[in-house]
Amino acid sequence: MDAKQPLPSFSKHNLVFEKFEREIHENFGIAYTDHPWLKPVRYPFNRVDKNSAVADYPFFAIESEELHEVGVGPIHAGIIEPGHFRFICNGEQILHLEIQLGYQHRGIEQLFLEKKKLFQRITLTENIAGDSVAGHTVAFVNLWESLCKYQPGGDLQLARTLALELERIAMHTGDLSGMCTDIAYQLGSAVFGRLRTPVINYLQSWCGNRLSKGLIRAGKTNFPFTGALADELNKMFDAYEKDFEGISEELFSLPSALARFEKTGVITTEQAATIGTVGMSARMSAISRDIRFSHPHDLYKALNHQPVIKHHGDVYSRAQIRKQEINQSIGYIRQLIQNLPENEHKDSLLVPSANSFTISMVEGWRGEICHCAITDDSGELILYKIKDPSFHNWLAVALSVRNNEISDFPICNKSFDLSYCGHDL
Repeated sequence: MDAKQPLPSFSKHNLVFEKFEREIHENFGIAYTDHPWLKPVRYPFNRVDKNSAVADYPFFAIESEELHEVGVGPIHAGIIEPGHFRFICNGEQILHLEIQLGYQHRGIEQLFLEKKKLFQRITLTENIAGDSVAGHTVAFVNLWESLCKYQPGGDLQLARTLALELERIAMHTGDLSGMCTDIAYQLGSAVFGRLRTPVINYLQSWCGNRLSKGLIRAGKTNFPFTGALADELNKMFDAYEKDFEGISEELFSLPSALARFEKTGVITTEQAATIGTVGMSARMSAISRDIRFSHPHDLYKALNHQPVIKHHGDVYSRAQIRKQEINQSIGYIRQLIQNLPENEHKDSLLVPSANSFTISMVEGWRGEICHCAITDDSGELILYKIKDPSFHNWLAVALSVRNNEISDFPICNKSFDLSYCGHDL
């Protein structure tokens, strides 16, 4: 097929395809006859049209003397990452928000092809998104072991499941702190912020890194989970739960906090389904999308996971999901470490199969993480594709702030807490 020949667009019929087709257009020059919004996505270094520059991004505009534009970025306020937010406002009311990322395209997918050693590739994986090290690394090792037809033992599956749920607890706790910061609730900000620390410190005591770098490896582990680590984890949770329940009760009964959370940043069920949200950004709007339930891996089958679902799609729903998922994850972990499996690891040479196509899906704390690999005749990678949940969900942030006051943008944005670097691969 001629790559220059325009194709009919799936997006016209189902909007969930729109960003994927935009990426295909940007990377390969394939045009679409009826795509509704064929704009650049990332401005990667290897894009087809090198004359296309992020400084010339065609932002949507409304011509009116009564409206004004507010630009935030490209370096976001605070100490996070680069992204540009362009608001169209009528006074304080937001009519439209367009989010343009792509300022930090790192070429990670291409590096997976250039780097030939397994250690190099797993190091790349650990740096896809610093707050989702466990999520992306479990996706990679599960994919790699599948390519190599290797079946991990119960000890490896336990470590991976624990790492995923500890990462969920740590990030949800930190996000509750950030949400309290954005509504000027200092007590909640301080206590939730402090409670994140023992969780990530536990990961450091387990593997030497607070973000779990070095913990998860294909076909092996350098840090077996032991009975002593289980005792330490139970003690940490004993102390954590008491203070977490106390500050959660304060937050969710505080009228001034609820006034900022309830009916703010609403995404309806129809909107969430139309744009293809995943993870918490779907579950907040009554859509059950959770890989732990739909495609369970590692030890999730044994846990019989049931997703936490909310129905109002607002900041309050997103806060409630975080709180309830923390409680759920602690329960899962306590259950898993009651009877530890024997260390079944045996050194084996992992050799990828030739001419293979493999997909790995993991439910990170933000939602569905997907890694995809294709190998050639000799088993070498010829394609490695990464999809972070943020790729699905950034449009939800833009829709959530419509008809809200611009002062509500920080809490709306933080309540999703999407990844810039996970988008700019």
